[in-house]
Amino acid sequence: KLFFTDYGNAAKVERCDMDGMNRTWIVDSKIEQPTALALDLINKYVYWLDIYLESVEVVDYQGRRRQTITKGRQIRHLCGLAVFENYLYTINSDDFSILRINRYNGTDAQALARLDDAKEIRVYQKRTHAAVRSHACEADPYGMPGGCSHVCLLSTSHKARTCRCRTGFILGSDGRSCK
Repeated sequence: KLFFTDYGNAAKVERCDMDGMNRTWIVDSKIEQPTALALDLINKYVYWLDIYLESVEVVDYQGRRRQTITKGRQIRHLCGLAVFENYLYTINSDDFSILRINRYNGTDAQALARLDDAKEIRVYQKRTHAAVRSHACEADPYGMPGGCSHVCLLSTSHKARTCRCRTGFILGSDGRSCK
């Protein structure tokens, strides 16, 4: 799945399949300007910052069990969001400090370090990534991902895929080759 935020005409947090199909709103009320998103891949939770409502909130992948983690004026100055173990990590755009916040109750907010002009944060640790299993976009015997001549996108599951073409090409009737 692909998770993303939108604060155009109607602010929301959404998810869809990697090929863009099955687009679903998972949060569409009491949300104004969601600017950062982080996933807990293990427990299947979505965290986001809303800088207009000055809050950090969480829901499960279906949009249920919504909770506010923390709220207050300091939120409007945050950008970027990552989750690891018991904490959320974010950047304070006023002084570019990395903040660590307890993801269960919003306490233990602590500045860890400062980085010049930081706008985004990611945690790279083996435990934060799900194991990769066999999937429909693996290279075929000719080296083509999922048998697609240009781009292979996972679809409704790891066993299904959709082929797409680069700009200027159209997908052939076989659903795999680009012309």
